[in-house]
Amino acid sequence: MKLTNKFDLPETIVNVLKRPQYSRGNSHISVTELLSAPQIVQLRIKHNDELEQDASEMVWSLFGTAIHNVLEHGKGDNHIVEERVFVDLDGWRVSGQIDLQEVYEDGIELKDYKMTSAWSVQQEKTDWVEQLNIYAWLIQKAKGVTIKSLQIVAIVRDWNRRDAVNKESYPKAPIVKIDIPLWDFADAEAFVRGKIHSHSSASLNAQIGHDLPECTPDDMWERPTTYAVKKIGGVRAKRVFDTAEEADEMLSTLRDHEVVVRPGIRMRCASFCNVNQFCKQYQQYLEQAGHMIESGD
Repeated sequence: MKLTNKFDLPETIVNVLKRPQYSRGNSHISVTELLSAPQIVQLRIKHNDELEQDASEMVWSLFGTAIHNVLEHGKGDNHIVEERVFVDLDGWRVSGQIDLQEVYEDGIELKDYKMTSAWSVQQEKTDWVEQLNIYAWLIQKAKGVTIKSLQIVAIVRDWNRRDAVNKESYPKAPIVKIDIPLWDFADAEAFVRGKIHSHSSASLNAQIGHDLPECTPDDMWERPTTYAVKKIGGVRAKRVFDTAEEADEMLSTLRDHEVVVRPGIRMRCASFCNVNQFCKQYQQYLEQAGHMIESGD
């Protein structure tokens, strides 16, 4: 992957970003890749030499790396910091690097540090739950020890004191701890096995030239098209429907109202996927959306 510097960031920053920030070690797949869509993983492998990323898009990951250095300097006697753990399952070696393990006589408390936004802290983050439970499974499988608890330590990069006072769900401090529910070991292993199967199938398809498995709506962070009934000239919708038929039915009972189509979007594909230009699924979606606009559908 080629690193660009479109906004003329300082050379010292760019030089640091050029250094390898991540390695999955001697494994077939990392936890991060395991949780990613198989199609995205295979497209990144195939087109790695063609991909570009600008240094400005990597600044927050640089700060995240700095946080890990702080962990190393601040570790206690019972802390294991940034240990990479490997487990073999169904012919695949899975690896994950755990930020912090606090070791006690009755088990381990596992913590993961994240540089993130206030918005993310206020959401139910399924990917955080899945990531930490795979980490827990790795440690249990590799070491045969008990996991006592899982926790995200979120460093809120855009924290605002006024919002902390005025908004009930807003994080009350720039660093917050979020407890993560711990899965049963057997359930976690079944989840990992299912992910391995999906990636194994995608890898085979890529090798023999078959189509890759399509991303799911969740993979694409898809927001479906909706239909808002609102007063003509008004700002707020009276009601929002999932289908045009439902909106038209309500419209027939009202005067001086209209239906406004709010087009859906595949948020990840549009703004957060660096292989979207190579993705047949997304390019077909854009083509279909273009045809709909031209035909007025």
